[in-house]
Amino acid sequence: MELLKKYADQLGITLSEEQLSQFHTYYEMLIETNKVMNLTAITEKNDVILKHFIDSILPLSNPDTASIFAASKTLIDVGTGAGFPGIPLKIVDSNLNMTLLDSLNKRVGFLNDVISALSLSNVSAIHARAEEGARDQHLRDHFDLAVSRAVASLPVLSEYCLPFVKVGGYFISYKSGEIEEEVNSAKKAIQTLGGKIENVIPAGLPDSDIQRSFVVIKKVKATPKAFPRKPGTAKKTPL
Repeated sequence: MELLKKYADQLGITLSEEQLSQFHTYYEMLIETNKVMNLTAITEKNDVILKHFIDSILPLSNPDTASIFAASKTLIDVGTGAGFPGIPLKIVDSNLNMTLLDSLNKRVGFLNDVISALSLSNVSAIHARAEEGARDQHLRDHFDLAVSRAVASLPVLSEYCLPFVKVGGYFISYKSGEIEEEVNSAKKAIQTLGGKIENVIPAGLPDSDIQRSFVVIKKVKATPKAFPRKPGTAKKTPL
């Protein structure tokens, strides 16, 4: 975990021995479970450290995004998969009240095992598609912040994520590299869903040429009740 500590230090994030131990346990569980369940195509330790762990906590290193996390009491990670970015964010900031949402029950079982093994408190893993979860009265308009590292276009991700966010809260989308065209083409959809693009923040992963962009979307008004549409519709016919 020396490499993890080194990269985190470069980002201005100090990890304690306990946090490094939690990341180590998480890595071991990820690789072991991945032998019987498809969790990640990235398995080499250094790659997991950089492309999953460091990538997940990257927004905590930027003052603009870090301030949003600091002000957010409740956070939902939509389409979390093997727990990215939610679990690394929770390890680094234990104050986050975290909900992990995923559509595959097997993955949710893995997440619950990780939560237990790492002794994480105020974290829950929920089995639901985003379109169904956002119709749950306990989840809709409930969160200060939604994040997603899922691979989908910005209009699709916004339809999945913005309904979970309370007015005044934020959705931060993890995106790869240059995304100016995608952002411009998503503005109308985001406005329809009650959001407004506040910032696009470029960031790079340490000791690599991997570039990230964080799209910061503020929820300025309630998402119309028509959204999200039925499962699969957003992907098939994006706004």
